[in-house]
Amino acid sequence: MKEDKKLTAAELPAGGMLEGGTAEEFKTGPWRSQRPVWNKDKCIHCLTCWIYCPDASIKIAPDDKKTTVVTGIDYDHCKGCGICARECPVKIQAITMEEEKK
Repeated sequence: MKEDKKLTAAELPAGGMLEGGTAEEFKTGPWRSQRPVWNKDKCIHCLTCWIYCPDASIKIAPDDKKTTVVTGIDYDHCKGCGICARECPVKIQAITMEEEKK
């Protein structure tokens, strides 16, 4: 059963099954204790972070050369797992984890 209003993570029904494909309706970012910080000057746009992100929170878009590049992080849905930072192949990482400011 799909609700008309968008629920926050705190409003999710306990123990119930939700309709598939509804993840975009729930902002799960407030769960984070750490957040990834993307440094566009260090990024080589290999898209490894995008491939590994379990929440599809790495934003990508075509640039002026029609090459797909990283454009940022969707903090509304990022849960702060750190996989993007761990998988970044750049020696001086293009993504680092920082404590979440509450």
